[in-house]
Amino acid sequence: MSHRPPSGLSAVSSALLAMSRHLEVRDVLKTIVASARELLDAEYAALGVPDDHGGFAQFVVDGVSDAQWKAIGPLPRQHGILAAMLHEAKPERLADVREDPRFGGWPDAHPDMSDFLGVPVRDGDEIIGALYLANKRCPKPDGGCGFTEEDEDLLSILAQHAAIALTNARLYERSRELTISEERSRLAHELHDAVSQKLFSLRLTAQAAAALVDRDPGRAKGELQQVAALAAEAADELRTAVVELRPAALDEDGLVATLRTQVKVLDRAHSARVTFISQGVRALPAAQEEALLRVAQEALHNALRHSGARRVEVTLTKRGPGAVLRVTDDGSGFEPTAVRSAGRHLGLVSMHDRASGVGGTLAVISAPGKGATIEMEVPGG
Repeated sequence: MSHRPPSGLSAVSSALLAMSRHLEVRDVLKTIVASARELLDAEYAALGVPDDHGGFAQFVVDGVSDAQWKAIGPLPRQHGILAAMLHEAKPERLADVREDPRFGGWPDAHPDMSDFLGVPVRDGDEIIGALYLANKRCPKPDGGCGFTEEDEDLLSILAQHAAIALTNARLYERSRELTISEERSRLAHELHDAVSQKLFSLRLTAQAAAALVDRDPGRAKGELQQVAALAAEAADELRTAVVELRPAALDEDGLVATLRTQVKVLDRAHSARVTFISQGVRALPAAQEEALLRVAQEALHNALRHSGARRVEVTLTKRGPGAVLRVTDDGSGFEPTAVRSAGRHLGLVSMHDRASGVGGTLAVISAPGKGATIEMEVPGG
């Protein structure tokens, strides 16, 4: 009976600890794939998380460069050998994946692969993903697979722990989303109650003033003064709510740090690569910083949810006393005038309003198939 050397046990321990160390889903997926490839000494590794539409919600690879991954094209679909672990729930170990009858080819830029090992990632009875390895770095027996039965057992153990780590990360992200949602709901209720009461009082007072205008102008004047006071109170309530809704991180950390953190979270949560670069930007007036953050958030949402982009770049650079924000993606793009005329603004109206509201400008550069760039400039203070 063969035994894995102590260094192998140490590697397994390190891999499991690394998986449990991360809370964000994207980090967990990357760690699982890198650990599997290193542990079993494979040239390539991937982990696919299925969606409900025959594709993959996330597909993380290790051993493939960014340029090569971009050249490969869209995420794979759940078909052929990739689907086997998702639908049949059993490991697959093949001497040459290209010889398998289920193999359906791959894009021109895809690396050439031969021996293959794949195992499902299961949470109880639910298959939540699959781990794939290819090209074991070792001498291959004639017509045989470089991956051994021992490798299969080890990858299956890793997949069990991967399921735990992935489930924990999903629960963490869900709890964080719920906390944010609950806080927004609380603020919305408070805003609704406070402003509704003020507006109700304002309406009654205005009606009373209208009734008194002809027969008692003096009292009508007093009622109108009360209308003005109630309107001012309602405006104060709205301003207070806006201050509460302003991201705490923006007040505490400033725009650059807040954007960097949010981009980092999005990069972990999405299959697209999301990056942030800042050059020479110092503190700006609070209203301008908030407007830049909101426009960046809207542009990122569009790029990640609607464009199918593989890469999204956020840059914030100094220009005179102000700053320029650019959010650029390599997605499907759109015709800005057609989008506006069709009533599908993608938040463009809101972004223009935010920019003009702080004395800034907004430009939208896009065309079908050419990606998109949202550029916003603010004057500083």
